[in-house]
Amino acid sequence: MPKLELYRIEVSPAINRDLQKLKYRIRLKGFQRLGVAISALASEPRYHGIGKIRGAKVAYRIRISSYRVVYEVHDAQHLTLILQVTRRTETTYSE
Repeated sequence: MPKLELYRIEVSPAINRDLQKLKYRIRLKGFQRLGVAISALASEPRYHGIGKIRGAKVAYRIRISSYRVVYEVHDAQHLTLILQVTRRTETTYSE
């Protein structure tokens, strides 16, 4: 059986602050779902259903209920870098 290589997950200090604020604004169950989804990126950063961001080489997005997590995958460093955690709205994709 092949050895599973885990990716290190890094979150910028700004995103970490945003997550701490978010923790008090949404239901605990929703916040826990975000945490579980982000943690799952360590073992499989490109699982089925992940959206690749057009025009970017290494950027992806996942949707967790009404939130979107944008991240980059750097295979050479085994790194998943969380770039953004935002609430999805009607204008999220209108850019």
